[in-house]
Amino acid sequence: MDAVRGDRWIGFLCLGVTAFGWALNWPLMKLLLQQWPPLFARGLAGVAAAVILFGLAKAWGQSLQVPREALGRLSFASFTNVFAWMGFSTVAMKFVPVGEGALIVYTMPIWATLLAWPLAGIRPKLVDIAALVLGVGGIAVLLGGNGLSFDSGRIVGILLLFSAAILFAVGNILNRVALPMPPLVVVAWQVGLGCLVMLILGVAFEQPNYRALTAQGLACFVYMTLVPMGLCYLTWFETLRRLPPSSASTGMLLVPLIGVISAALILGEPLGAREIVAMVLVLAGVALALQRA
Repeated sequence: MDAVRGDRWIGFLCLGVTAFGWALNWPLMKLLLQQWPPLFARGLAGVAAAVILFGLAKAWGQSLQVPREALGRLSFASFTNVFAWMGFSTVAMKFVPVGEGALIVYTMPIWATLLAWPLAGIRPKLVDIAALVLGVGGIAVLLGGNGLSFDSGRIVGILLLFSAAILFAVGNILNRVALPMPPLVVVAWQVGLGCLVMLILGVAFEQPNYRALTAQGLACFVYMTLVPMGLCYLTWFETLRRLPPSSASTGMLLVPLIGVISAALILGEPLGAREIVAMVLVLAGVALALQRA
């Protein structure tokens, strides 16, 4: 019994490390984007992280080979889980506050429960409708601060965030069957492929100023490479190994919560009654949606 209890405590510790690591990446990414363009910055960090993950997998004796039958699914997962989820949300940070971005993209479980009907034949239940109502209500409160009047840049950012959430949800539904590779190798390939495309597009179209990076920007870049796309994936796998999936998924609600609070502390973004009400509604909706996960 003591061994089981200790195993669960290690799982909760890993969950906390994962949530804090991913959440703090949001405001630090915003700081980095003041010096480097989004696709280039995220792409370079992701490619570097993938090299580290490949090295760890090889050191642990795991095969890096991709079975021929898994190539198509791996490519699709790289698009939905990395290029769309990470790339779209990073570009959106140029146009919207971190708090808005974190809350909108983490509505993904709500869209997953709704899209599971047309894509997988899983009919929504009353709890799913309630999750949608809460989530949409929270987003309406969040975006309604200026009477729902947006400039073109903010509209682009919001569309990118919803696209990231919905495409990631589609990927989760269509990629339910695990790829025939170790989880660490799957993540390394997904991050590597998705971020390599970002890096190529960033170099080709964003014309980054390589010398613009300050010491602060370098620290943010190193953090983005080593913690959210390196350490946090390892602790996430340990979380899934030691805790029930429902506990692990619900624990991820800490990410947007910590992201919003850290953005207020680090970037000085507003955190008033409107933001708090929106956060409560959105996270309540996501929590309900996760009950079906």
